[in-house]
Amino acid sequence: MKIIEVTTPELIREFLLFPVKLYKQEKNWIRPLDKDVENVFDPEKNKTFKHGECIRWVLRSDAGKTIGRVAAFVNDKIVKKGNDQPTGGMGFFECINDRQAAFTLFDTCKSWLQSKGMEAMDGPINFGSRDRWWGLLIQGFEHEPNYQCNYNFSYYKDFFESYGFQVYFYQNTYFRPIRDGLDPRLQEKADITAQNTDYEFRHIRKDEIDQLPEYILKVYNGAWANRSENPELTMAQAKIMVKQMKPILDLKLIYFGFYKKEPVSFFISLPELNQVFKYVNGKLDLIGKFKFLWHTFRKTNRKAFGILFGIVPEHQGKGLDGAMVMAARRVLQEEYDRYDFYEMNWIGDFNPKMINVVLQVGGRMSKQHATYRKLFDETKPFKRAPILK
Repeated sequence: MKIIEVTTPELIREFLLFPVKLYKQEKNWIRPLDKDVENVFDPEKNKTFKHGECIRWVLRSDAGKTIGRVAAFVNDKIVKKGNDQPTGGMGFFECINDRQAAFTLFDTCKSWLQSKGMEAMDGPINFGSRDRWWGLLIQGFEHEPNYQCNYNFSYYKDFFESYGFQVYFYQNTYFRPIRDGLDPRLQEKADITAQNTDYEFRHIRKDEIDQLPEYILKVYNGAWANRSENPELTMAQAKIMVKQMKPILDLKLIYFGFYKKEPVSFFISLPELNQVFKYVNGKLDLIGKFKFLWHTFRKTNRKAFGILFGIVPEHQGKGLDGAMVMAARRVLQEEYDRYDFYEMNWIGDFNPKMINVVLQVGGRMSKQHATYRKLFDETKPFKRAPILK
């Protein structure tokens, strides 16, 4: 076997096309957009390069056939954040069902990370934000992957655990039909919050789109920044996020809670893009764009996908979760016959409060991913991700 660093256009193409061949018989696999994968490794597109570095490889058999691929990363912002040891990452792992090949890929990542001073590696993760390409699928293989979420073979789990990776946290994805009933406790919470007329809960208006980055920034940094290793969001990042959402934005899926007209909570969803992108075969070329526009126009996608839910600490425990969900229910169940199903972005098992909210909403687990951690010195004690309080 021969490991080769990806440094040429030909090797980039090999890196991109290997999963296409590997999953050709898997009916539930949806090919990611080539540009989405390549953007991770482009310093002009991925701002994580400002405080980190990455490398990727393909693995060939002795006969010259591609049998695996992988990438390794160091993100200086999270190397020591919440960790007892400097921790890097690995991801974009794909491999034939051969343990020696898999271990060769793992060893390559480990050696490179050790050369950078790392003492552990998490995987499979992304060189960037946690909402993309994060975690190994271990349950829910019968479901199609959501946009920029990992789908993999079930035998990968054995590779990771046999190599010495241990579960750092589980990532649960929850699903529900839009028109199913809701837990009565949510209405009780909404009724309590309604007694305070300083609160308002609604989807954003068209004339507020330019303010959306500011709204997201305020709530995200209050609710999530510096918790469970999440870095603070910048205004530039918030603007990029909104710019990326704009082409498929549905205002009736974007809910905020306001207190004295200031945003204090959000419940943000989008149309689930993979339900359209599965028709373009990884390419947003002219034909791919036509297919995307056609399926968007025909509204063939009947699934919404939750990407962010949060409440700033000083307003937690006051029923805002119930108020936001009930505001969305009135629109999505009674006024707007557009979506049949709803699935939420993964929630870590380190966040039991959020899991409880989703269960009250009627969610049931459809998929489970795992973020693994491998300590290079296995005599050291292993610690799981701390529970959020």
